[in-house]
Amino acid sequence: MNLRTNTSFAELAALFQSASSFAVLAHQRPDGDAIGSTLALGLALKNLGKPVRFLNDDGLPANLAFLPGSDLIEQPAPGQTVEAEVAIAVDCANRERLGPNALAALAGTRIWVNIDHHVSNEGYGDLHYINSGAPAAGEIIYDLLTAAALPLTQEIASNLYVAISTDTGSFQYQSTTAHTYEIAAALIRAGINVSKICQDTYESYPLRRVELLRHLLNAMQITHGGKVASWALTRAFAESINMQPDDNEGLMDNLRSIQGVVVAAAFEELPGPDGKIRLSLRSKDPAIDVGAVCASFGGGGHRLAAGARLAGPLSDAQSRVFQALHETFS
Repeated sequence: MNLRTNTSFAELAALFQSASSFAVLAHQRPDGDAIGSTLALGLALKNLGKPVRFLNDDGLPANLAFLPGSDLIEQPAPGQTVEAEVAIAVDCANRERLGPNALAALAGTRIWVNIDHHVSNEGYGDLHYINSGAPAAGEIIYDLLTAAALPLTQEIASNLYVAISTDTGSFQYQSTTAHTYEIAAALIRAGINVSKICQDTYESYPLRRVELLRHLLNAMQITHGGKVASWALTRAFAESINMQPDDNEGLMDNLRSIQGVVVAAAFEELPGPDGKIRLSLRSKDPAIDVGAVCASFGGGGHRLAAGARLAGPLSDAQSRVFQALHETFS
């Protein structure tokens, strides 16, 4: 996305002041960046005295219930209507990934704003600000709130820290910049408890997540001459441990951490009659663009982190992706 087409922060700040009501939402199967950015922006708008609805088509993941204001996240029901003059989508490259119930609930919304950091963002909405150089949507939200001179409360800062930390691999990924660390310092100065946040984020997993990791490690494959590490999660096993959608968030880091591995790949059988397979790819080498690989299957994301949904069955999806990776390495 060409940043010259972006709506300016000043224009967005003016909209925040002038609009009568808002809804803030993010993509389905939300992660820390999606929920943290939703809450941070929504709480800032509430502090302006604006009515705000916080929506997510899949609701709040249990592992993020510790975030300040998380009880405000609503999961829209089929047929529900939500009244808002402005809807703001954060951290979502594709309008459809906002989810059918959320989109239907906001069908009468007058203005749509799209704030995102994915290079594959389609530029939907009446206004948008897309910066594919930002490592997290939370970093854009911080810059926007700062430009709009909106107060950085401890609650907002805590949400932004989780948003940025989770999408940068605890500030380890290549997309992390000096500006990212400067923002983290500003959030600490705002009074957040970093130790408590990190414990809640990274050290409070349910036992079933550990059972899931053990199963996936046993199913791990190393292919492409040691350059690709992958695993596959069947629906049957997910149901056997009552897996929740957020349980496998971040587990791919175990594949990425293997010496010599360049690409980590995770396959997951999704529930539903269409037999779709969820693909997640991570690359450690900028020369291996997994965003382009996922785009070839109708997905997208970043050069080093991307995803797609493929037709099943699982073995066929794996074969197609492995062939695409073989061609990418060639």
